[in-house]
Amino acid sequence: MTPVTPVTPVPPVSGHIIELRGIGKTYGAFRALTDISLTVDAGTVTCVLGDNGAGKSTLIKILAGLHRPSEGEMLVDDTPVTFGSPRDALDHGIATVYQDLAVVGEMPVWRNFFLGQELTGRFGMLREAEMREITAERLHRMGVDLPDVAVPVSSLSGGQRQVVAIARAVYFGARVIILDEPTAALGVKQSGMVLRFIAAARDEGVGVIFITHNPHHAYMVGDRFVLLNLGHRKMDATRDEVTLDELTLEMAGGGELSTLAHELER
Repeated sequence: MTPVTPVTPVPPVSGHIIELRGIGKTYGAFRALTDISLTVDAGTVTCVLGDNGAGKSTLIKILAGLHRPSEGEMLVDDTPVTFGSPRDALDHGIATVYQDLAVVGEMPVWRNFFLGQELTGRFGMLREAEMREITAERLHRMGVDLPDVAVPVSSLSGGQRQVVAIARAVYFGARVIILDEPTAALGVKQSGMVLRFIAAARDEGVGVIFITHNPHHAYMVGDRFVLLNLGHRKMDATRDEVTLDELTLEMAGGGELSTLAHELER
């Protein structure tokens, strides 16, 4: 039976899938984001960096449809949108993969891949063989070969579980994937696996928003780097405009750190 594949959406007029203009967010008296603007294009990795409290989580929640901005405008395909729920974001092709992956540990890999979107035949019977074949093919296509997609997800490494979640989002038509600190709890080898997969997703034409506090991981795959600090955009630069050393320095405090270093040398 021929696998069912999602329809490829018509690309936006401007080339931007997502555009944020002057986004701000307040929670009572607390100001979480101030005047944040950025764009996300197909086939690019936009890295959003910052320490704890920088505003990364709030930005994710706005993009994912969990929270509405207090001010500013969000456009998808050049059209202003307002998301009232994560379903609205998904309907616009925006999928979010959180650190606490939405996978069921004791279910087989293939069941997790199709969780909530199972293929069925007559009388509601699951098309198990087809789903197994698609899962194995999609993981292989993105660089991951499992001996058997019938093993439980809990038996996979952290990096492999991330890969399953990302591959699932790509297969079901995500045009933009938001990755919430996907390498934060992983070792060097597993982080490398996830970073290679991010690059593979970009090569598939997906726009990736890579949320991280690790400038080295960001620079390995990033095309654009947006640095947040206390809810403000501190940097927005392309790969050609910033070096890894400069990005790392800005993450560590930028000019303030340089001033401190000079003072300590005296």
